[in-house]
Amino acid sequence: MKAAASDLRREFKRLFRSMSFVSGHPALTRMGTQAKRFAEIYQQFGMLWEFLALQCGHTEGWRKTREGKIVCKTCGTVRNVAERWLLLPQQGTKIVGRRGLPNSSNTFPNKKAASIVDDSIEFHGSKVTVSVHNAYRSRLFRREGHDITIAADRIVRLREDGIECWLDSHLIEIKMRRRTRLEPPAYHGFVSELPKRVLKRFPLLVAYNQKGEFVGVTIFRPTRNTPSKVTARTKSRHR
Repeated sequence: MKAAASDLRREFKRLFRSMSFVSGHPALTRMGTQAKRFAEIYQQFGMLWEFLALQCGHTEGWRKTREGKIVCKTCGTVRNVAERWLLLPQQGTKIVGRRGLPNSSNTFPNKKAASIVDDSIEFHGSKVTVSVHNAYRSRLFRREGHDITIAADRIVRLREDGIECWLDSHLIEIKMRRRTRLEPPAYHGFVSELPKRVLKRFPLLVAYNQKGEFVGVTIFRPTRNTPSKVTARTKSRHR
């Protein structure tokens, strides 16, 4: 039994040295293929940590860290807290999760069944929320007979100092402040000073409230149209 505990303690020391080396690697200070590769290695180390922690009986007791947390002297897991292994170096690029996209052409019965990612993080005072879902059924105004289909989408929201930035597949929306329940929805209008021929290439809506105050802006993201075969063939002839 003592030999097994000694081997486990030695394995943890080797693992922690490897994790410290990867998390402090200079490649993580810049985005790129190498940074993603080291992040993947760290995630695998995290899985190994969880596997080894299942074999630890915490027989050597607990110790208190500088942050006031109680952790096991052998495996380092926090007492009564579910562990999460994420690559968060003190300096440089922070990588949490992977970029998720809708992955099914089916229409699901509700949002919960269609959800792929629904996660948020507060980072240095800013809150980022990522929501990815496939198409699902919903009801307009929660009334029977008003069934609608919510299209599959990836939505990213950033909140900072009362300002919210919303990004999805079709829109980029900036709200200067959150609307209260008693306030009516904001009015929207195109910039009147621009001529119509320019507005076609200027898909921007300005939002304002009943007092005429500026409260936000909405930008329509251009669709990515691929050139048709006829157009490509015509260009090749002119060459």
